[in-house]
Amino acid sequence: MLRLLRHLLAVAILPFSVTVLIPVWLARSNGVVLARGAGLPKTLAQAAGLALLAIGLLLFGASLRRFDREGSGTLAPRDPPRRLVVRGPYAYVRNPMISGVVFVLLGEALLLLSRPHLEWALIVLLINAVYIPLVEEPLLLNRFGDEYREYCRHVPRLMPRITPSG
Repeated sequence: MLRLLRHLLAVAILPFSVTVLIPVWLARSNGVVLARGAGLPKTLAQAAGLALLAIGLLLFGASLRRFDREGSGTLAPRDPPRRLVVRGPYAYVRNPMISGVVFVLLGEALLLLSRPHLEWALIVLLINAVYIPLVEEPLLLNRFGDEYREYCRHVPRLMPRITPSG
């Protein structure tokens, strides 16, 4: 039970705020409502949005599970994994949780056909593109050393690869 609570608290704070609370605020502030797009291009964009949303949720969920089962930690900085996780979605991308969040945000933007939501997704991507190499990766390098350095040589930071690292 305590383990589940640790994960719920970690998810509730940042990912939930970024993918739910802020997008709801953006929608209300900009008069964005979910409605079927007029015409084939908008309908296809919305279908692509649903696909991205599903991919993002799968990446995020699988990442959390690996953090718990293989890393013995959560996504919260105060309770990080104790072991380096390199399997599952981590064999395709070093930051599948962030990639998952970005896919969810892009999916929301397409599903809602919303420019403010697209801008929000790009802001989150940009923040992480700067934060991860400047802050997170040096901490991981200090914690996991050569094992992490070798992992970084084979697995991309944010854009998932098609095949897993071998």
